[in-house]
Amino acid sequence: MATDAQKIYALIREVPKGEVASYGMIASLLSGVGPRQVARALRTAPKGLPWYRIITSSGAMADHAGAEEQRRRLKKEGVAFRKNGAVDWKTCRWRGPSQQWIDASGMDIETAIEIIASWR
Repeated sequence: MATDAQKIYALIREVPKGEVASYGMIASLLSGVGPRQVARALRTAPKGLPWYRIITSSGAMADHAGAEEQRRRLKKEGVAFRKNGAVDWKTCRWRGPSQQWIDASGMDIETAIEIIASWR
């Protein structure tokens, strides 16, 4: 059985190049997981995980040592930023996980659609 961290990592891998998700968006799709657990899991993220695609709900980089590297990587992927330095949610918000992830998670599609719709 997968640990919460493994479930978090699997879901983060669903966020494609050029899109971002918030800690809360990731947590909302995982039963019993909160945004702070997502942040903690990212502290020990496995090599190759696109950790930099996870940001705060305000569109800002979290206050951590890797914030400048995160911004650099996101810009390289084409993520748009507003004048205030926050990510432009309108153009770069993650659209949600694949059908394959939804099926593997055991979540029904109606629940997934409802959760994803709440992100707007």
